[in-house]
Amino acid sequence: MRARLGLALMAGAAALMPGAAIAKDPPQAQAAAARLAVDMQYFTLPSGLKVVLSRDTLAPTVTVGVYYGIGFRVEPRDRTGFAHLFEHLMFQGSANAPKGVFDTTITNVGGLNNGSTRFDFTNYFEITPSNALERLLWLEADRMARPVIDDVVLKNQQGVVANEVKVNVLNQPYGGWPWIDLPMLANTNWHNAHNFYGELDQLEAATVADSKQFFDNYYRPSNAVLVVAGDLDYAATRAMVERYFGAMPNKPKVAQPDISEPRQTEAKFKSRVDKLAPRPGYSAGYHVPPRGTPEWYAMGLIDMMLVQGDDSRLHAKLVQEEGVTGSVDGGINALGNMFNYKGPMLWAFSFQHDPTIGHEAITKLVDSVVEDLRSKPVATAELERARTKMRSALYSTVDGPGRVGLIDLLAVYALFDDDPQAINRIEDGFAKVTPALIQKTAQEYLRPTNRSIHVIQPGAAAPAAAGAQ
Repeated sequence: MRARLGLALMAGAAALMPGAAIAKDPPQAQAAAARLAVDMQYFTLPSGLKVVLSRDTLAPTVTVGVYYGIGFRVEPRDRTGFAHLFEHLMFQGSANAPKGVFDTTITNVGGLNNGSTRFDFTNYFEITPSNALERLLWLEADRMARPVIDDVVLKNQQGVVANEVKVNVLNQPYGGWPWIDLPMLANTNWHNAHNFYGELDQLEAATVADSKQFFDNYYRPSNAVLVVAGDLDYAATRAMVERYFGAMPNKPKVAQPDISEPRQTEAKFKSRVDKLAPRPGYSAGYHVPPRGTPEWYAMGLIDMMLVQGDDSRLHAKLVQEEGVTGSVDGGINALGNMFNYKGPMLWAFSFQHDPTIGHEAITKLVDSVVEDLRSKPVATAELERARTKMRSALYSTVDGPGRVGLIDLLAVYALFDDDPQAINRIEDGFAKVTPALIQKTAQEYLRPTNRSIHVIQPGAAAPAAAGAQ
């Protein structure tokens, strides 16, 4: 999920705040009141499952999310691609809800459901009218306790995943670029630097026993968070959660691998020829400060200044002034936003560009922009504009369609920090960022020696080279 900019959803977001009094209060009081205030209850069941309930009356619907602490970089060395494979396997039915029942139960009431695999978690979510909540909880509990894992579903999903890799990566222009390529280049720890889609031979060799062991290792309640948000009654919902999830056995918490990265001290560069790509591609990534630190909040605002929006510095330089490209895309965490990950992460940007300009010339243009931020204090007006953009993006995420962004933030703060209330303190972190902290953060984390560049050479380059011979 990429945090989006814009004010279109701000009116709805105001319902999460003490909005009625805001217009009547003086400006200082308005500023004090204008903070995200998500109402919630948080508890842990005897099974070890963390539970977040959040009530609002924006619409007569509920959103249920189950997040497991198993993502691409948590999977073992001999199980590459298993995190993604299991995202698919968990849709293949459970003991009391055979294949198809999960989907039809939801779609028959006008709801929808989906799932995804990210760096540090795999998630599943459903959105339905609120009167279907108990059915959702029963379905999620049944597949958490008793999923169907046999030869039939394994072979079927091995084929589905292999086909997805072929369609989305191997036979797709720019496939896997830069979200797979850049981490593999920038990182040195295998957990952060392997092919997240997995090696097809390992996936194809997986057995039912392997899969059951993987499920037992990572899909236990003590490695998961259940979030229910929307039109709910706290007491009644907690009773239903305890009824369906409370009696599961409490197994020990999953031992997490060491996913730390050493400080990068040399610039890195790599290129590859993509025979399907029509234009060259340029991407660059920088390691960011540890999540939750003052420098990390500063890096979030630097992202706003450099690549988010038409007024950002790199957009102004590369699009408006130099005409190198038509747009620049980027941010912290290519597979989500700056909040929903746990370990090391890259701030990165990428774009396709005109073949008349080479990557060396582009790097000089980029460096001129980055060095200006590293060498000069940012103006107060630009910093405040970055804070406004960040706040707009945050509220758009929280108040996005179906409360998917809301449950995502609640889930990851519970899963990684045991503190879903942290969502209500996000704005405080950005409020404390000063121009001096921006410059200090830029000097350390936007160093050329902390940068990795990965470029795509279009397939058209091959026949041109042959002709030249």
